[in-house]
Amino acid sequence: MADRIKLGMVGGGNDAFIGGVHRIASRIDDRFELVAGALSSTPEKSQASGAALGLPRIYDDYKQMAQREARRKDGIDAVSIVTPNHVHYAAAREFLKRGIHVICDKPLTSTLADAKKLVKAAEDSDALFILTHNYTGYPMVRQAREMVANGDIGTIRVVQVEYPQDWLTVEQDFKQAEWRTDPARSGAGGSTGDIGTHAFNLACFVTGLEVDSLAADLEAFVPGRQVDDNGHVMLRFDGGAKGMLWCSQVAPGNENALRIRVYGDKGGLEWAQEDPNYLWHTPFGEPKRLITRNGAGAGDAAARVSRIPPGHPEGYLEGFANIYTEAATAIAAVKAGEAVPEDVTYPTIHDGLKGVQFVSACVKSSARNAAWVKLDH
Repeated sequence: MADRIKLGMVGGGNDAFIGGVHRIASRIDDRFELVAGALSSTPEKSQASGAALGLPRIYDDYKQMAQREARRKDGIDAVSIVTPNHVHYAAAREFLKRGIHVICDKPLTSTLADAKKLVKAAEDSDALFILTHNYTGYPMVRQAREMVANGDIGTIRVVQVEYPQDWLTVEQDFKQAEWRTDPARSGAGGSTGDIGTHAFNLACFVTGLEVDSLAADLEAFVPGRQVDDNGHVMLRFDGGAKGMLWCSQVAPGNENALRIRVYGDKGGLEWAQEDPNYLWHTPFGEPKRLITRNGAGAGDAAARVSRIPPGHPEGYLEGFANIYTEAATAIAAVKAGEAVPEDVTYPTIHDGLKGVQFVSACVKSSARNAAWVKLDH
């Protein structure tokens, strides 16, 4: 117990799906112990949710939690923020300024102004900031990134990434749909902010490329919806590569169909989230090759985030857990006054800023009839 990192949680109460995911992820490798929480928007709900989880310390709100935990000798080392987007900035700032490490759900914030202020707060703090773009934790995503970096597909020319879902095809009134389609809580981007940021982050993570500019055609197909539920985005990367990104929450027949294809002058790679243990590699002029998680041909980057032999599926929860375990390793190093190991990989606050810049640029471009817009670096 003494070696576990003491974790707090903001948001993620009884009726919040993502809170349960984060709690499971934090426990898979037994690196964290959840000891405190401000789990809901009202004191009554927070107390009820905390009691249901058996938390030793339950707070009415995140400000009270940050203040009191910072004063305790046995206070939390890190906090997991799993609220709707508009709360991320204010909550994370309270913990950062007290030197408490932050693990935050994506997107970073609901507005670009808040994202920039949060970057400044993180840079002024001694605490780490980890963003849970969980798909970067999948072993075969790490494999693809390693192969690109090793030059296995040569100079990248084309990147295609998509993330279609269907759950908002018609108007919905349950909690997840309510806040995710409310611009005051989600931000100006709907599907672009919710899942488009995953696709954008995945494209940049795998290729190592930065997006210079984009042209976006966003649409809210459901009558009365105030944020986009479908987006077609063309991308221009630094160095000359071109890309296409499609995100949609009104595509019947799709659940969580995140997919990336990367093509270079020596070959191509293809990975699909719904079949996550397989990566297709096609050297130009040769047959397609299937690389399996922990199987023949898989490299060190994938192996260090794989737990079980090939043929047994690992996916969503394990990918989340890999981000938490990377965070735990980094936090433990900082606590010991040591450098974070070089192979520790997780999305940072700067990756989060890029995601919010992506959403802002998409909204701006679409309002200008899909004009090309540079990302606000």
